Amino acid sequence: MADDLDRLPFDELVRQVRACTICADVLPHAPRPVVQLSESARILVVGQAPGRRVHETGLPFNDPSGDRLRHWMGVTRDTFYDEQKLAILPMGFCYPGTGKSGDLPPRPECAAAWRKTLLARLPRIRLTLLIGQYAHAWHLGGQHKSVTGNVRAWREYWPDTIPMPHPSPRNNLWLRNNPWFEQDVVPALRARIALVLGHPDSQ
Repeated sequence: MADDLDRLPFDELVRQVRACTICADVLPHAPRPVVQLSESARILVVGQAPGRRVHETGLPFNDPSGDRLRHWMGVTRDTFYDEQKLAILPMGFCYPGTGKSGDLPPRPECAAAWRKTLLARLPRIRLTLLIGQYAHAWHLGGQHKSVTGNVRAWREYWPDTIPMPHPSPRNNLWLRNNPWFEQDVVPALRARIALVLGHPDSQ
């Protein structure tokens, strides 16, 4: 299947992603993959999975988490939702439902079916933001054992990748306990984003 996907025109590949139903029998609602993709995108945002509000609107990070993420990035909504500049590819494309302590983990079928193929079709990405434990685990290969450990080691991945905590309000305690993130990482993140968006060929 991967070889067939590799040969598809990009627009058709994205159409098939948005029409994906491989998890239909285990999702709480009808599948609604939420991604933002363009071959020209220079920044990749890797989140966890859409929440309920994102599922309802079809717009990624259209919630308080997205407001905080855009604040961290130093970008406007217009820039954030400009697919020519910014790709959004969560670990799970559909809302997985809610458990006892928040949203359930992203369904693993998405990464197995689509992820490597889609990443290979984003040739201009210069900066990847890894948000939360599932993005860290897949993209960093388990080099650190915790989200805090990964984020503390952000300079090891600089300037191409930045591990980040999730911007959810549920993480307010983490942010209070780790003020260095907003003091040290966020200014560097904003500067890097401004450079990448202002100079598309920057390395």
